[in-house]
Amino acid sequence: MSSKINSLSPPIPCNFYTKKPKLRRRNTVIFSSSTSSEKQPKTIETPTTETYTVSFKTERACKLGISRYPDFDYDAEGGIGNGSGTKVTDNQANNDLLVSFDPETLYIPPLTSSTTKFLGFPLPPLLKIDIVPEAFQGSINLESGKVDLEFKAKFLFSAGGLYKAPPLLVKTVLTSEESKGTMKSGRGKRLDEEGKCRLVGVATVDPIDDFLMNSFLGLPTECLADLNAVISISSSS
Repeated sequence: MSSKINSLSPPIPCNFYTKKPKLRRRNTVIFSSSTSSEKQPKTIETPTTETYTVSFKTERACKLGISRYPDFDYDAEGGIGNGSGTKVTDNQANNDLLVSFDPETLYIPPLTSSTTKFLGFPLPPLLKIDIVPEAFQGSINLESGKVDLEFKAKFLFSAGGLYKAPPLLVKTVLTSEESKGTMKSGRGKRLDEEGKCRLVGVATVDPIDDFLMNSFLGLPTECLADLNAVISISSSS
């Protein structure tokens, strides 16, 4: 008698389904509130312009110097000029007055025997140096009294009807501070409450088309202007 043992069939794999929970999307709501401390738009101030009338006068006790020669004692009393000034007012501290003088109204006395002395002696009677301004402009600080004015002029040397040199062009900044070159130097004084000041400027003078003048003055060289002046400023706006 025989018995047959049936072999067990392999197990049937079972897969269990696991349901994943749905992820809920959370909407984050941000609430904002305006407070009194929130920055407000800045107010832009429109700059305003103030206008002024400016007058310029030269006084006695001035000096002019050129090249290696000692300075001339120069009486410039009677010099005059008229101009205008503008001052921009904004939210920044700015006390600079921009000044411009009309060259047509500027007069600076010539160097002659009656206005100028050299080593204590008047200039020779025939010698004359005319000053013809071409530009005079710059800035004046109304608080500190500092003055910086660009000055440009022609200096015309002549000796009666015997000799007349080509113009010498002089360009410098007349300042109430210090002006210093390699040969000449000067120190000014700031504008005071009465409008008095001393303006100095050192300039380089280039050679001209005149052998006699180039040799006599040693051009190119430096010259010094030292002016005792009065500047009057009045509001016109």
